[in-house]
Amino acid sequence: MNKGHGSPYDRGSADRYYGREYQPHMIDFLKGHNMRIKADELSQEQLNEYKLGWNQTDSRKDWGGGRYAPEQSNRA
Repeated sequence: MNKGHGSPYDRGSADRYYGREYQPHMIDFLKGHNMRIKADELSQEQLNEYKLGWNQTDSRKDWGGGRYAPEQSNRA
């Protein structure tokens, strides 16, 4: 499994950490341009990797002043 920057696993982990919605995607770094690849263009394996990244992330972004990214439940 690819856990590199922009991979589905990385994006799932980052989305949960920052309190963003569960929206499977990945980023393709093509010639220096960031191209967001949405769920309908991902393989089942890539969708599973996003979900794994989401589910394995327990920490939340500390915005300071006692404010943290919102807690979101795991996706089955």
